[in-house]
Amino acid sequence: MGKFTTLLRATGLAVSVAMPAMAEDASTILATVNGKDITLGHIIALQERLPEQYKSLDDKVLYDGILDQLIQQTALADEMRKESNLGVSLGLENEQTAFLSSEYLSKVGSAEISDEDVKAAYAEQYADVAPEQEFSAAHILVEDEDLAKELAEKAKGGADFAELAKEHSTGPSGPRGGDLGWFGKGQMVPEFEQAVIGLEDGAVSEPVQTQFGWHVVKRNESRNKAAPTLDEVRADIISKLKSDAVQAAIDNVTDAADVTRVEVEIDPAMIRKVELLSE
Repeated sequence: MGKFTTLLRATGLAVSVAMPAMAEDASTILATVNGKDITLGHIIALQERLPEQYKSLDDKVLYDGILDQLIQQTALADEMRKESNLGVSLGLENEQTAFLSSEYLSKVGSAEISDEDVKAAYAEQYADVAPEQEFSAAHILVEDEDLAKELAEKAKGGADFAELAKEHSTGPSGPRGGDLGWFGKGQMVPEFEQAVIGLEDGAVSEPVQTQFGWHVVKRNESRNKAAPTLDEVRADIISKLKSDAVQAAIDNVTDAADVTRVEVEIDPAMIRKVELLSE
């Protein structure tokens, strides 16, 4: 073989190394560790299972990082196989079982939810829901009952409630005039809620005691809150339907499986005897 041909072939090899053919399928080999191939498919599979914050990284950064990780993990796994024991073998089985079950549930959970199912679930949940009463209220919170009585009298006599709250209230709403915004039933402690419900709009209560202290309550307004629209709760309904589908899959597949529980007496404390895995 002439020197020119040898040089040409060497140059061609250099070009092929510098400009490799683009990988086009999952079986494309990217590295070999102790005779085991690492393919593009391995990288894609691992990338799919990364947390979302990692998936947003630049593709080149992800590619290099995942390939390096797979090379390291493959080398380390080979080392572990040299001293594999029962614990490692059973742990590997558990990891494989968890992976496959997770993949199955992921497939179930990612199935498309039809608009008809969403509408049916919405109708079932909200069709008969009565409007819920909501309240806008303010309060003055103090530690002493006598002071609460004095402030209640002043507020009923025409004193500015917000100013009284700013001056005397020890609660976090004091600086904003005691304003608590809008809330529905069940969102306040029972004694406070009953005081608000018992008032007319614009009225001020007698002192009310709760676990937090003594309150002078003013009910500003009330309104009936209608059921949410379909668009407002669509995402929640879809999430619930997917969750229900996953649970149904767990129940159905488990019930259909040929399961035999062996009747054997086991001390629950045995689960902590890690030394049994090395016997």
